[in-house]
Amino acid sequence: MVFEHAIALTGGIATGKSTTADMLHEYGFKIIDSDVIAHNNLQEYSSLVSTMFGSEYVDEGIVNRKRLGKYLFANKSELKRLENFLHPLIHEEIKRKSVVNEEKEKTYFIDIPLFFENSNYLDIKTSICVYAPKEIQIERMMIRDNLSLEEIHQRLDAQIDIEEKKTLADYIIDNSKDTMHLDQEISKFINKLYLIAE
Repeated sequence: MVFEHAIALTGGIATGKSTTADMLHEYGFKIIDSDVIAHNNLQEYSSLVSTMFGSEYVDEGIVNRKRLGKYLFANKSELKRLENFLHPLIHEEIKRKSVVNEEKEKTYFIDIPLFFENSNYLDIKTSICVYAPKEIQIERMMIRDNLSLEEIHQRLDAQIDIEEKKTLADYIIDNSKDTMHLDQEISKFINKLYLIAE
């Protein structure tokens, strides 16, 4: 059965989902990364991106994700248009990878930033939210992505607020402090669920 042993890993922008996924991988767990799948699909359909949004977003066959993102987050209807195209492709690839992982009958994680925003993953029964308060999200995005405050809020507004995600998730991993604290949070979560890696 697809997604039977899956746990959804979600959160907000710059809350630390990727770092958490990397640490879970170090503990021995398999990770399906929807962002990697999305980036691969975006590149595979670069000619369509050029047709849909303009050739200025594709440089010699390579999608300029930073430039495209800046345009899309400032134009929500265009962002929705791309999501309507990409999300079914991403979902099918996640399902395919899930089937492979289900053969091992071990817990694995699916990193899905838009888990609560997207109804495609209702079969995943357990979810974790990697949490950091909005002020920390903003601070990290300013440093990491070199975005203006307007651009940051455009991206934050495109997702469910992190405080609401915190209430929707089954478990919370707090990433409001340093890496050592995050590792302790992950260890506590693994022990709480008595999870066994492959």
